[in-house]
Amino acid sequence: MYFTELIIIIAFVVAIYLYRNYKGENVGKYVLTQAQGVYDKFAPYSFKVVREKTKQLGQEYTPKQYILQVSIFAGFAGIVSYLYFYNLIISIIYALAAVSFVPYLTYLRCKRVYSEFLFEQVQVYTSNTIMEFATTQSFVKALEGVKNSGVLEDPVLSDVEQMINMSYDNGTIDEALEYMSKLYPYYIVKNMHQLFLQITKEGAQNSADSLENMQLDIDMLVESVYRDRIERASFHKSFLQFGIILYLMVMLVQYLLGRETYLVLLERWYVQFLMHGVLIINTYFLLKGEKYYNENVGAE
Repeated sequence: MYFTELIIIIAFVVAIYLYRNYKGENVGKYVLTQAQGVYDKFAPYSFKVVREKTKQLGQEYTPKQYILQVSIFAGFAGIVSYLYFYNLIISIIYALAAVSFVPYLTYLRCKRVYSEFLFEQVQVYTSNTIMEFATTQSFVKALEGVKNSGVLEDPVLSDVEQMINMSYDNGTIDEALEYMSKLYPYYIVKNMHQLFLQITKEGAQNSADSLENMQLDIDMLVESVYRDRIERASFHKSFLQFGIILYLMVMLVQYLLGRETYLVLLERWYVQFLMHGVLIINTYFLLKGEKYYNENVGAE
């Protein structure tokens, strides 16, 4: 009992210290700034790029949204774990553990936003290249038209410029097509490149039908991907609701057994072990669901 009170007092003293030493500056903002500095120092370069693009797209959370997310996670984990164990120390540990997952969820969300952005850019690249080729009958000229149209953004824009340079340097489009296909291993990209390679090798005669069919394939694929995105969002909402209900099943157990009986059972180590297992396993499946929802966007 005294140990619990000691933890609360220490937390209170730390809060006062932060407030007094950073008076005039929002404490939450200060903590976020320090955490961001540590993160920027050690975060993988690839994720930095992904997060920067998420900011440019206006889909990155604001500091207030992050504070709200941390508060919800900590509050929910603390309340739920307290209903399981009726122990303040265990509740604090679970609350801190829940907050520690926020960076991972941010990583998954940013990856999803970036994947959606890349797929849209690939769609623009393939569709516009086909339209430009129908007019110019030259793959390199088609790429130049797409590059100059202003519809592409980095990194796809820079990669198209690289393709153009490689085509002029080598006198052939083979290496440029291989380069782009490896960077963006989408079905529509590979098929379009194969079609252009075939047209270039065999001549551009009667290529209109093939290009039209390729454009129809792209339209059908894009439609199916966006439909899948809507279905994923609906499933994600239902999945989270179901996961939260599973957490609260302990309330039903206590109602059926009676709170006094439940507290007596909780004194046994194997019952506590079982309750910890329920919390951890449910959290694991929720994280797996989040991972599935945020990955493979635009996959074919």
